[in-house]
Parts: sequence; structure tokens; C-alpha cells
Amino acid sequence: MTTLAQQFGQHTAYAPDGLSVDLGRQLIVDAIKPVCGVERIPLRDALGRVLAEAILSPIDVPAYDNSAMDGYGFAADDLDPNDDTTLPIAGAAFAGRAFDGAIRPGQAVRITTGARLPAGVDSVAMQEVVRVADGRVTIPPGQRKGQNVRRAGEDLRAGLPALPAGRLIRPAELGLVASLGIGEVAVRRRPRVAFFSTGDEIVSIGHTARDSQIYDSNRYTLFGMLTRLGLDVIDVGVVRDAPDALESALSEAASIADAVITSGGVSVGEADFTREVMARLGEVLFWKIAMKPGRPLAFGRIGTGGEADPRGAWLFGLPGNPVAAMVAFYQFARPALLRLAGVAPVAAPPLLRAVCTQAIRKSPGRTEFLRGVLFHDDGEWKVRTTGAQGSGLLSSMADANCFIVLEPERGSVTAGEAVPVQILDGIV
Repeated sequence: MTTLAQQFGQHTAYAPDGLSVDLGRQLIVDAIKPVCGVERIPLRDALGRVLAEAILSPIDVPAYDNSAMDGYGFAADDLDPNDDTTLPIAGAAFAGRAFDGAIRPGQAVRITTGARLPAGVDSVAMQEVVRVADGRVTIPPGQRKGQNVRRAGEDLRAGLPALPAGRLIRPAELGLVASLGIGEVAVRRRPRVAFFSTGDEIVSIGHTARDSQIYDSNRYTLFGMLTRLGLDVIDVGVVRDAPDALESALSEAASIADAVITSGGVSVGEADFTREVMARLGEVLFWKIAMKPGRPLAFGRIGTGGEADPRGAWLFGLPGNPVAAMVAFYQFARPALLRLAGVAPVAAPPLLRAVCTQAIRKSPGRTEFLRGVLFHDDGEWKVRTTGAQGSGLLSSMADANCFIVLEPERGSVTAGEAVPVQILDGIV
């Protein structure tokens, strides 16, 4: 098996100032394989799960030619292309109650949306454009053959894939599977993710914070971010700054989880004994990512494996500062955990462009993620920062609805300049 050092060494050897965000993200995603284990569950329970097997359509969808509009059906060859055409109405076709018989040449039929097209009908004029009087319908010129008609199988063909394996099941996917009459699907099991905070200064809620101690916020942000991904989460608690305590916590977590996420203990000055502990437990690479905030990041694989996965557990060592931990999670851990869950393909969140309403100081050399507020004003999308951008200011994340993503080659931003933004809604 290729080791992580062999896989990443060629990339990290020439990046003394840290890997780029894009390369780091891609290397991590490429290293991870989806969890093993498949279960069949009722369709209503499948929201947020990942398909383990492709779903083949057992039927054509639609099952028959039908009307896409409320209106009047006719044969296009019966119309005068240059003038109004008046046809007698032979009857009505409703969704769920088909017209009895066929339409003879020179006739029309009243038809509702979703109703099966009677034999002899190949086009539908919507009711807003026709005139009806005395059992006859007058259709204006300019109609096209086949208009307002949904053909059998135009959405899905029987025997062909309706959804591929690796698809995350969202509300639209639920409806699509239901439209096939399928009530049970095969999904991958949820990955188990254990997480904990490190540091003697960290105090859990319910205890009194003494001088020089702070309440643990990272475990709550991690809990929220992991839960929103639909993962099985295991809160290990707070681990003290001691090699034995860290080794015990990592070993326990790796034995029961597919991935382990820690916060704290990976920045310069903190990582020495952490590196030694993790090296004893597995293979870990310490990366410097060329980004702000969140430069220190540990990624690797630890443990000999337990009930979760015999290969061991993937490790994500996030920074201890609350904002840096969240930024690093969204840019690196989130796509990796989606891959672990079986989602394919995994893409970085899209970047949109907005006009920055203020000047921002920046030096070239690294990607910077600023917390921003995206808003619509005077016909265009604009963005501003949330204010002070310290990596410990969790309020800046609470106030933000986007990241302003300043590229590594970019210098300072002037007011009125377009900048990339990454919308938080949908990934948080």
C-alpha cells in the first residue's frame, strides 16, 4: 500500500510555506475512500444519506404521452398555419381519467395537465390563447406540432440509471425515487466521527472557568458542523495537554470511529509532543497550508482499526482558535468527510463574485478567508466584512453569511473591486 508520505511527499517537499488550499483539499479527498457497509432503508428515512447502488428505473417516466398544460389537444395537421382554426370539442381528458376513444381528424379535446394524450392528438394549445364557444374551440395560427406535450420516457427510460451510486439524497432525489414506485433504497452506512478539544485552558460547560481558562466552544461548533453532514458523531470531551492523555484519547477514538477530529495542539510551539504521539499511533503529515486563518493542519491515518474500519481512522487536527478551526473544517474536513460518506464526486463549494464595498489590506502569498456579509443593493450583489477578523472572534462567524476568498496572488482590495465569495448557506 502506498503510504501517505509517498503520496504527498512530492507535493510537500517543494512547499516550505505551505500547500495551496486547492492542492491540499484535493490531496486529502483523493486519499480517502468511502466507508464500507451498506444497509437497505425505507425511502422516507433516506434523506441526507448516500446511495450505495445505482437506481435503475423500472418504468418509463412519464409512463405515457401527456399534456404539459391545461388546454386543448388536437392534431397539428388539422390547423391552418395562417389563420384561426375552429374545431369541435369531442370530449375531455383529465389527469387520472383518460378520454374514452380516439380523436377523429378535425376534432379537438379539452385536456388538463398530466392527462394522457388521446389517440390522434399530437399537440396542445394552452387555454389562455384559445376561444371557446358553443362546443367549439378556436385556435390561433402559430402553433407548433408537438408543443406542450411530454413524451413517454422523456424524463427517465425503463432499464436506464435514474440515480448513480454516490448521490446524496436530497428532497428532489426522494421525489424522483418515489416517482418510480420504489419504497426502499440501499445506502452507505453513516461514517462515525469522534472529536475532542485539547488544552489545559479549556473548560467544559457546567464547570467553572478559573483564571486563564476559557469555555470550550470548538466542540459545539464541531458538533453542529458534523451533525449537519448527517454523520454519527462521538464527543470524546476535553483532553489535557499531556502525551499520555492525548495518546489514550486518540487510541480510543480511532478504535470506534472512521475519522477523528481534534482542535488545538497543532500550531507552532504546540505540535512537537503531539507529532510524537500521533507518529506512534500511525502515519501523520503536518501541513502548513498557505491560508489565513487556519494555517496549521494535521492530516493522516491513526490506529490499527477497530469496529469502525480495519484500516484505522483518518485524522484531522484543526487549529485551536475557534474561527480558524471552522475555516479549516469547511475547506478540508468537510469535503473529506463527504468523500468518506461515499459522495461522488466531491467538489469545492462554488465561488461567486460580488462587489466589495470596502478596502481590505492583504499581502500576496496565501489564500485569506474573511468573514463577510453578502447583500443585494442597487441591482447587484455586494459584500462587506463583518468587521474585526481575528481568528478567535467567533462572533465574526455568527454574523457572516459568506467567506470573502482572497486568492494567494491578490494584494490589497480597493472599495468597488469584485472579489470571490463562498456562500455559507448550504455548507453549514
